[in-house]
Amino acid sequence: MVALPNLLDRLAARPRIAAPILGALAACGFEPLHFWPLTLLAMGGLIELIARAPSWKQAALAGWLFGLGHFTLGNNWIATAFTYQANMPAWLGWIAVVALAFYLAIFPALAAWAAWLGGRRNYAALVLSFAASWIVSEWLRSWLFTGFAWNPLAMAALGPFSRPGLAILAPWLGTYALSGLVVLLAGAWVIALHRRRIDWRGAVLVLMPIALMLMPGGTAADKGTLPYSLIQPNIPQELLNDPANFEANFARSARPTLQRPAGERLILWPESGVMDYLRDGYPAALYWDTYGENPATARARLARVAGAGGMLLTGAVDLEVEGREIKGARNVVTAIDGTGALHGSYAKAHLVPYGEYLPMRWLLEPLGASRLVPGAMDFLPGPGPQTLDLGRFGKAGVQLCYEIIFSGEVTDRANRPAYLFNPSNDGWFGSWGPPQHLAQARMRAVEEGLPVLRSTTTGISAVIDAHGVVRQHVPSGMAGRLDGLVPPALPPTLFALWGNMLPLGWAAILLGLSVVATRRRRG
Repeated sequence: MVALPNLLDRLAARPRIAAPILGALAACGFEPLHFWPLTLLAMGGLIELIARAPSWKQAALAGWLFGLGHFTLGNNWIATAFTYQANMPAWLGWIAVVALAFYLAIFPALAAWAAWLGGRRNYAALVLSFAASWIVSEWLRSWLFTGFAWNPLAMAALGPFSRPGLAILAPWLGTYALSGLVVLLAGAWVIALHRRRIDWRGAVLVLMPIALMLMPGGTAADKGTLPYSLIQPNIPQELLNDPANFEANFARSARPTLQRPAGERLILWPESGVMDYLRDGYPAALYWDTYGENPATARARLARVAGAGGMLLTGAVDLEVEGREIKGARNVVTAIDGTGALHGSYAKAHLVPYGEYLPMRWLLEPLGASRLVPGAMDFLPGPGPQTLDLGRFGKAGVQLCYEIIFSGEVTDRANRPAYLFNPSNDGWFGSWGPPQHLAQARMRAVEEGLPVLRSTTTGISAVIDAHGVVRQHVPSGMAGRLDGLVPPALPPTLFALWGNMLPLGWAAILLGLSVVATRRRRG
């Protein structure tokens, strides 16, 4: 116990060195490492730096440096994306990672600034105000400048595939308030340390965070009624957008689908699952002349794959055309049955900056910047969460790829779906991106009380029940087909009803408790 305060003294003496190291350690609680004790220890270290900061400027600087280390390590997979395009050097990827971290670090800086103002040297008030401000900062990060909600702190609280862990509380908290709870647990360790004595109160403060993080949260294997076949074709990223490989890529998805006898089932293919244009009305030159395709023949061959009684949901591309001029494209999921009839589509709303569109193209393109995936034409955003009514195949909510990370923005609350389909192309996300992406899909399942079915090009594909438990999965770098029954949905959770008003309400409660703690200390 004596050595730990000495260690805190050494950290506080060099905050500009300690803060980014602590930030990187906190990111080790995310997938694929999932060393969550490091997250709690690192957040505790940041609380100590804020408490000892002589001014709000120094507290904000500590928060910003923490964020710099945190987001640089946690988002390292972005650098891998630069290796899959030829227009910019690959080394620019690491500059992009650090540049993004420079911006994202503003949000921990804001949280640290607000915590210092609200808590000063009263540790109970500081921890409470820091938890409240962290909730608000993550909510702001999710929507300012289109938002980048990747890896909220709550992801360190998610358990392994077989159990949700502390995330079992997400239906009553929401993801951002769950992040605030992680801050509180880290703060409990700090408060226990500053008591400088061993008694039952200190033991509770030390052991309670461990017990909560290891919550079993098991779930019964509820049976659904809707059969599915979910495909992971394992198409390498470097082959995905090469026209010379389009037919071979199609076969990678079609072959395992056809190996299961036709019948009533939901068939799930990934993002970029079909390169043919499926809708009528485009100029003839836009269809794939190499293979003699037109929309009718493209739909017919998909109908053969779906088979009698089947319904295929697949990633595709729709065009916005005026006359013979293409105005833009939309990244969509299209539903097509065994007769070749289309049953609606969903257009992606949250587009990936630099992946699906180039921000400030007027400025960046002359400087040599380009999108990280082939194509000079930007995608257009869709209208937002929608539910596709597929008749006997149920109501499907669709979240394309990175959209699934946006807490509170994945369902049409006025028309609640029975399940969420999350097709993705994670082949350009490196080794850290896919497990982080899957973890965030699990969190959406828990807080919304809905099963999530993920079909990806290279992995990790999975079937996640409404408790966040992964029932089946195909690892990265493997081809596979998952068969089963879609897990049932739960009744709407508190978060499903209230959305992000719920975590913001918790933030207000924590802030009020911080004020009470401050006044009691003064009294």
